[in-house]
Amino acid sequence: MNNISENTPELVAENCQMIKDMVNDFCEKEIKPNIMKWDESQEFPIPLFKKLGELGLMGVLVPQEYGGSGFGYHEYVTVVSEIAKVCGSIGLSVAAHNSLCTGHIMQFGNEEQKQRWLPKLASAEWIGAWGLTEPNTGSDAGNMKTTAVKDGDHWVINGTKNFITHGISGDVAVVMTRTGEPGDSHGMTAFVVERGTPGFSGGKKEDKLGMRASETAEMIFDDCRVPAENLLGEVGEGFVQALKILDGGRISIAALGLGIAQGALDAAVAYSQERQQFNQSISKFQGISFKIADMATQVMASRLLIKEAAELKNQGKSVNRESAMAKLHSSETAVSVSNDAVQIFGGYGYVKDFPVEKFYRDSKLCTIGEGTSEIQKLVIARTLFDK
Repeated sequence: MNNISENTPELVAENCQMIKDMVNDFCEKEIKPNIMKWDESQEFPIPLFKKLGELGLMGVLVPQEYGGSGFGYHEYVTVVSEIAKVCGSIGLSVAAHNSLCTGHIMQFGNEEQKQRWLPKLASAEWIGAWGLTEPNTGSDAGNMKTTAVKDGDHWVINGTKNFITHGISGDVAVVMTRTGEPGDSHGMTAFVVERGTPGFSGGKKEDKLGMRASETAEMIFDDCRVPAENLLGEVGEGFVQALKILDGGRISIAALGLGIAQGALDAAVAYSQERQQFNQSISKFQGISFKIADMATQVMASRLLIKEAAELKNQGKSVNRESAMAKLHSSETAVSVSNDAVQIFGGYGYVKDFPVEKFYRDSKLCTIGEGTSEIQKLVIARTLFDK
């Protein structure tokens, strides 16, 4: 496979257009007819992700030698944002599978580990989960309580993770554990744990405001014995690994927010041209047209911030600041644009017969997951002051 950074802009644009057309066709046939059914029942539609796997969309960044599509971050952003433009829930699960679990193994696994797990993840034969957050440690991950203790040629894991995407249905999980003292950034270690391992189980499934078709649940470890060969990297590297994975993950959530915002904007533009008041479409009123102009400008700004972060990521450069900026702006834009879309729809924006109420509910998670907006500001500020 060629180095992603060597791909010409023309080739990248061609790939992105091909992906956009394929995803739009898939969403029209497979997702749109079921959006509200899945949302109301909180069904995590595993068969849908198997189909996405067949299209290569569950291993977008995975090299072809491991069964993936071998694309770069521009193509990946296109996948996530185009799906999220139709359904944020499905976009979230695609993003979590690709960038967190699969991405962690791809970036820090040895050759045997990559050969063992990446083909199954890239094809969606297996669904991936990634466990960092705990009930009492969200942003303060350094004080996690989940521990791993060496016992011969195994490690014994005990603890609980929560707010985990695919915490119940995931076939394999990358799990961060504490192997040193609390608060020690070199006191954490990452392991791959397969579903079916004794002592590993799913816990409570969360009843959420939005993103209801994307499963969010606990993962429980009770004297869970994991073979030493399942350790990712070296002992004590887990926290540093997790921070690097989150840098890429922020691009994922930025793309998710972009898609939601674009979907809400598109719906608002279409509705404003159809809705008649005082013998003309409401798009003719300055109060509406100016609001839509502001919405479109914010969406474009998010798109350009994400493009910059994706380009740096493709080049193998640090994206610490740029991904935080993209995630911050895109997630907050998703909320504000969705809110404005509901306002433009008026009473119809508040009912489930129209799409914007779901965009509104789904958007909020983008400002919380994979680092809150406040944490993004902290990350950005540190890059400006710590020179």
